[in-house]
Amino acid sequence: MASQGADGEKKGTGADGARGSGDAVAAAEAAGPAGGESVRVDSWIWSVRLVKTRSMGATACRGGHVRVNGERVKPAHAVRVGDEVRLRHDGRERVVVVKRVIRKRVGAPIAAECYVDNSPPPPPREAVAPAGIRDRGAGRPTKRDRRDLERLRGLASGSSGFSEPSGSPGFSGSSRSSGRQGGPGGS
Repeated sequence: MASQGADGEKKGTGADGARGSGDAVAAAEAAGPAGGESVRVDSWIWSVRLVKTRSMGATACRGGHVRVNGERVKPAHAVRVGDEVRLRHDGRERVVVVKRVIRKRVGAPIAAECYVDNSPPPPPREAVAPAGIRDRGAGRPTKRDRRDLERLRGLASGSSGFSEPSGSPGFSGSSRSSGRQGGPGGS
């Protein structure tokens, strides 16, 4: 089922329900500010899907994790085409250059057209090996598991935990060690 747009061109969805590229551009333009208005940086990084929620974008700005053209900015800072936005989020730094200013959140393919991504590539998964992560529901770790984790983390001292010599005051023989409670005469 296809419909005609305002320019007379047929627009519609295919059999799979995907939008055409003309619709994608129209959606991005419709999401943009009207008449040269500016867009807040927290709203923009949310709109282009760099953060999940707008409040996360505002929190990142307040925490100093967002820089526009090298300067830390507040959430209400205006973003323009050509600005370089640096965002530290989820242990990764994203560096993007603004191509299109939009106000409303759009789909991922359309959002990717609104910026040029100059971010360094993420580290390979093998390089970031999680040390000491247990399976969910595996229960409390045993002594053997704890020792293995300490060995992985480099905390192992090579001892069993009780390394005091046998002649120390805490481990000398006591009156109960002989099995008798009374004197030599017995009871």
